[in-house]
Amino acid sequence: MDGAPVSAFAVYRIQRTELQQTSADVGKSYIGPSLDSILQDLWKIQNSKGRSAKLFEWMIAPISSEHFFSQIWEKRPALIRRHNFEYYKGLFSTAEFDRILRENDVQFGVNLDVTTYSNGKRETHNPPGRALPLVVWDYYKNGCSLRLLNPQAFSITVWNFLSVLQEHFGSMCGANTYLTPAGTQGFAPHYDDIEAFVIQLEGKKHWRVYNPRKNTDVLPQFSSDNFSQEAIGEPILEAIVEPGDVLYFPRGFIHQGDCLPDTHSLHITVSSYQKNCFGDLLVKLLPAALQVAIEEDVEFRQGLPLDYLDYMGMQNSDMDDSRRISFIQKIQSLIKKLAECAPIDIAVDQKAKEFLHDCLPPMLTKAERAHTVHGIPARWENGAVQDTDVQMERDTLIRLLRHGIIRICNEGESCLLYYTTDNSRIYHKEEPKYFEIDLEHVDGIEFLIHSYPKYVSVDSLPCESLDEQLALAMFLFEKGLLLTMEPLTPA
Repeated sequence: MDGAPVSAFAVYRIQRTELQQTSADVGKSYIGPSLDSILQDLWKIQNSKGRSAKLFEWMIAPISSEHFFSQIWEKRPALIRRHNFEYYKGLFSTAEFDRILRENDVQFGVNLDVTTYSNGKRETHNPPGRALPLVVWDYYKNGCSLRLLNPQAFSITVWNFLSVLQEHFGSMCGANTYLTPAGTQGFAPHYDDIEAFVIQLEGKKHWRVYNPRKNTDVLPQFSSDNFSQEAIGEPILEAIVEPGDVLYFPRGFIHQGDCLPDTHSLHITVSSYQKNCFGDLLVKLLPAALQVAIEEDVEFRQGLPLDYLDYMGMQNSDMDDSRRISFIQKIQSLIKKLAECAPIDIAVDQKAKEFLHDCLPPMLTKAERAHTVHGIPARWENGAVQDTDVQMERDTLIRLLRHGIIRICNEGESCLLYYTTDNSRIYHKEEPKYFEIDLEHVDGIEFLIHSYPKYVSVDSLPCESLDEQLALAMFLFEKGLLLTMEPLTPA
């Protein structure tokens, strides 16, 4: 967004076959494929990047992805009305919420927040320990909102949904679910540091969205504190959101939602693009550029003027001194030279490494599992180890499990391969997953990266010998990073 915040929003409706933009919605219902069918259809697409694009298009249908990113993304809120209560059916439900409480070790303050917002005051009511159903539902019955912080850790469907979607953004996709009793509000007005897609699942909710208050709040890096009603002005979007609708708002737009007197509300907020701006990349890039400049350019190593403290600094900022002008020009000149030393690719790799740490692990279909290391029936049986003797042949056809599932990073004298298959479904529960690779294997791994989604034979890997080709392929297979066109069977 350039300049001052815009005071516009979009509500989309279907009329005949064209999209119309209006401030009121009187459109016909939009049916579209069900969630179950779209998830099944995804696996017919060989390229996981294509799967993620198709899932995103379904999530924001009937508007196109091209229109969304050119006209709406990071610019303004948008409400997509479908008049189809079944559109997101199966993604999550109150019944699923109840099952999770009963079957999992859900902890207050870690996985679940209990909140209220009344008379302009937001409160959190988390006791210590496990969130047992009796306690949780008693809070709800007494007017408290329930926020499940990481539903992907407990729901296979949400895990599947987010793990596919994250590839489209090249940035972590997270989610929270919000269950709010009728006639209540759980959170104060605030803005977030993420791009938010509010998917209404059950009941209805009254939403108000407000412009950023000042230019420094546009696309912020951090979420805000709670605002009072008096501090936020008039909403630019006010609507009742119903099941099947999705409300999008960029980071920095203040928002609040309250329940109608006669119905509860359940929605899931899908989020992305946290700490994923150019400034975040430059945080990685500039220190690396400075290190290169200091090593390679003697001008960066020359000493500061003996007397620079006498005319520089805030206490001297109002001085009319030619030495100040010369000093400032010198610094500006060095900054310009710094750009010539910027190792942009290395900085991008550092961002990619963070993304792979943030990522959810891929969820495998039954068919996929049969073509990976997980399909090998190795076991203990009849007092002995069975079916571990599997091997690849030179003509075995292989490919990476997913687009972007690995990243080669040079770190010092080492070459490390970061990957996602061993990540936890709980954000950052595990340390980043990587292993050191031999330099003679780098070309083979890059070949697999750039060949995806095509299958290639083991003997096509650019390694020095067949033994090296087989060793590399088997190593990656055992790490869960490869699919074979035909399942490997024990000898």
